[in-house]
Amino acid sequence: MVKALDIARKLAEGGRVHELTGMERGQSANRVYRIWRGEGTEVAKVYGTPARERRETHALEALADIPGTPTILERGLEGDFPWAIFEDAGRWNLESLPENPGLARKAGAILRSVHDIASEKITNLSRGIDQEWIAVDFISTLRRLERYRRRLDIESSVLADAREVRPPFASDPRSAHTNPAPDNFVVDDDGNVTLINWEWATVAPIEWDLSKATWLLGLHAGPAAAAAFQEGYGDSLDQYQLDRWVVYHSAMTLVFRVEQSMDSAIGVNDVYLSEFRRAVAASTLNAEA
Repeated sequence: MVKALDIARKLAEGGRVHELTGMERGQSANRVYRIWRGEGTEVAKVYGTPARERRETHALEALADIPGTPTILERGLEGDFPWAIFEDAGRWNLESLPENPGLARKAGAILRSVHDIASEKITNLSRGIDQEWIAVDFISTLRRLERYRRRLDIESSVLADAREVRPPFASDPRSAHTNPAPDNFVVDDDGNVTLINWEWATVAPIEWDLSKATWLLGLHAGPAAAAAFQEGYGDSLDQYQLDRWVVYHSAMTLVFRVEQSMDSAIGVNDVYLSEFRRAVAASTLNAEA
């Protein structure tokens, strides 16, 4: 059976290979490697399924004129595994670097450029993610989270309060990345920022991307970075809107981690669990004000 590492070694043509690990694991997960060939480095991505490669390639073709998006150098197929080689966008990201408002501002501008392109370029879906979809999925996500209440040690009162939170507001769907987390904003030694991992690009409300990026930047890089990101984007969410989105995003993150069995150490002090509790309390308080 062909293995992703074997493909990366073949693409490296005898050069060094280093796996760039991420959160995602499982049989259908992608594998990403930095490879050394010639005089420099490139990034090789071996896709877990052909569908993932098709989605990302389609998105990147639509984004070809947008600064701050990845450049594909080569594509191919080895056995059942599609692969692509990208320009190496850098060894750092907004999560691993100290709080840097300048870089966060650049990241915000990239996301705004994505949202401004015509939605039909990035997907052939006629509907995508809209307010109705979010309202249904918000409730469904909380129900799934409740199944794991004991494992996560979530108080029943917190889940009861969460059910009273209104689904977050969503404007009309636009072109969207859907996971603009800080570690997806890669930074090179010259301070250039690139938004990577486009296989889940679709049409969605801008608030989905903007809230997730702002929340996670504030959590991992600090409030100045979160504020600078919104400044670079050219728009912002008020705290009540942001907290309702955080209820949704943090619940989705917890459900994903539990269902993927990726982290057996989720417990009372987990940062995403703490954020879920905080956002539920803030949303409930603001709704009563």
